[in-house]
Amino acid sequence: MGCRKRELIEPTPGMEVSERLWMRVLLYEDLNRCTLSSNGGFNAIDAATWSKTDFGKKAGIVEVGFSADRIIVSGKQFGREVIIRPNKPFVVAVNGEHYRGNLRLTTKADGHLFDVTNEVPVEAYLAGVIGAEMPNYWEPEALKAQAIASRTYALFIKRKFGSGRRWDVRKTQANQVYSGVSAESATVWAAVNKTEGLVLTCKGDDGREEIFPAYFSSTCGGHTQNSRDVFGDSYDPLCGVECPYCRNVAKMSFYFWPMVDFDADGVSDRIIERYPKLSKLKAIEDIEPFKVADYGNFKRITSVRLFGKDGTSGYLRGEDLRLTIDPSGKKIRSAACGILKVNGKFRFYAGRGYGHGVGMCQCGAQAMARNGKSSEEILSYYYPGSRIMQD
Repeated sequence: MGCRKRELIEPTPGMEVSERLWMRVLLYEDLNRCTLSSNGGFNAIDAATWSKTDFGKKAGIVEVGFSADRIIVSGKQFGREVIIRPNKPFVVAVNGEHYRGNLRLTTKADGHLFDVTNEVPVEAYLAGVIGAEMPNYWEPEALKAQAIASRTYALFIKRKFGSGRRWDVRKTQANQVYSGVSAESATVWAAVNKTEGLVLTCKGDDGREEIFPAYFSSTCGGHTQNSRDVFGDSYDPLCGVECPYCRNVAKMSFYFWPMVDFDADGVSDRIIERYPKLSKLKAIEDIEPFKVADYGNFKRITSVRLFGKDGTSGYLRGEDLRLTIDPSGKKIRSAACGILKVNGKFRFYAGRGYGHGVGMCQCGAQAMARNGKSSEEILSYYYPGSRIMQD
């Protein structure tokens, strides 16, 4: 079987490790209330005074709200920031969703709303990522490859951006999907444990080995994309490779996705709202591919030209256009498609692949694993020139 969810009573590993190896995951923003619960009970700690209130096993579901610029936990007033530390097994639920490690409730500047951040050891964090990003019944070597890529990506983002904000990553696909305990399984934990501490590195500008953002996406459609064209960064292992593998695993609607239309006026409004610098266009009357990556049997749009009124024009990356029009990415599934304006609508057609296409192709990784390739071989293929090292 191997895919049974781990019991909540199993203790969270790594609670004693250095803060350097913890992730701060932004779970919720701009809340005015939430609920907390923990099978083992928890302590609520005022971050300003370090005064502690114990909410034991019998506390049940505890309400959190606001009053006079202060966070209120079960009727007790705290300061502007509260740390929630669950007792063993170190699992706490916020709004019914279970997460390992601690929570931090932080008041916004306006004093009326708060954010919830999960502070969790990186290996436990990964156990909540792998099963959310890849089916937990996939080949063990594919899951191990995902664990190493996800660990590398998370630590890169933490070290590059974390010091300038109160959190390291979001729980959404804006970084990588994190579903906490609900995504865990025996197979996922095996992948995490067997790759503990392993990351991908490449040579930096100074010649030293350094981690890089090991991006990945569901289905590349036949060729992965150069990171420079999508995210604007440049790393040797992220230049793109041919992928003959994903077609053997991906759903047909992921590899070739159906035509979709969007109202042209709505598209114009969304783009100008998202990118105020394009307001000079007044209204977007047409969109044409400007630069494309040509892979022979298909092309991926890397940038588009937007035509406004009175002869004005502007430019956007293809991936930015896609996610501005369709933030979920479930309709315009990739930038490997054609664009036409038809009867007052923008039509996206002949679509291929699912996701941004940079780095490891997850369906390709599964196909390689089925063919007997190891996680090391999978990662070496999708991130050429990279090395696997202990962080």
